[in-house]
Amino acid sequence: MKRFFIDSNIIIYANDRSAEDKQSKAIEIITTCMKSQNAVLSIQVLQEYANVALKDLQQDSAVVLRQLKLLEAFPIIAPTAKMVRRSVELRQSYRISFWDASIIAAAEKGDCDCLLSEDLNAGQYYSGIQILNPFSKNFNISDI
Repeated sequence: MKRFFIDSNIIIYANDRSAEDKQSKAIEIITTCMKSQNAVLSIQVLQEYANVALKDLQQDSAVVLRQLKLLEAFPIIAPTAKMVRRSVELRQSYRISFWDASIIAAAEKGDCDCLLSEDLNAGQYYSGIQILNPFSKNFNISDI
């Protein structure tokens, strides 16, 4: 069974009522991954979601806290000093942002095969982890 890393944009879209199509797709992805128990998140993803939800989506703190509690059903990858070093290596190797490299380092730590994100190049492999854009026309939910 493949193991997936869920990027913050999916969690954010699941809470963004202004992006109805992406919201329903994001909710479907999260629900499918919860049922399959084949996905992980990172502390960075939770932080990015909380920041955007509070600041940009203007969600009430109580709503954000409930969502964070629900997301704790996933295994959560916590950063380590070694992961920070790995992020710097990945940033240099792939010429990507440090924060994108940190997501890939967390996906590595979580033994993931695929990273579900719209922020990196779909189809590309970073350190053996394939990027899948769940909002592209080529993506099929049954791949999860």
